[in-house]
Amino acid sequence: MSLIKWIDFQTLGDERGSLVSIEQGKVVPFEIKRVYYIYRTAEGVSRGYHAHRNLQQVAICLVGKCRMVLDDGVTREDVWLDCATKGILIEGGMWREMHDFSEQCVLLVLASAPYDEADYIRNYEEFLAITRQSRIATSLQC
Repeated sequence: MSLIKWIDFQTLGDERGSLVSIEQGKVVPFEIKRVYYIYRTAEGVSRGYHAHRNLQQVAICLVGKCRMVLDDGVTREDVWLDCATKGILIEGGMWREMHDFSEQCVLLVLASAPYDEADYIRNYEEFLAITRQSRIATSLQC
């Protein structure tokens, strides 16, 4: 099963241009509590390198492109975000990295909660240990 969960946004428009409307509870599967965007990322700089314990996010590349790496502690997949009408759902417990930002890249992120440093896992080895413990606990319940 793929870690990549795409969300397609409906495009509206006519000869004047296009419009994408994003509404929580319709296409975004959570209440949006925070919105931020990443831009002017210098060439060769990568971002992310963390997981969230509970936070859910949708990442949408509005302009340009970047490569997103998702890792659940067992599987690691990467995908290009390069379309303003498609987002990627990132659930809690998922390590993420962003690489290869194009010069004009603008990456929009919708989040299910306000910023909370306690929700971050910033060390990859700690992330692997937590996911290992979670898998063991789940297998013992069955």
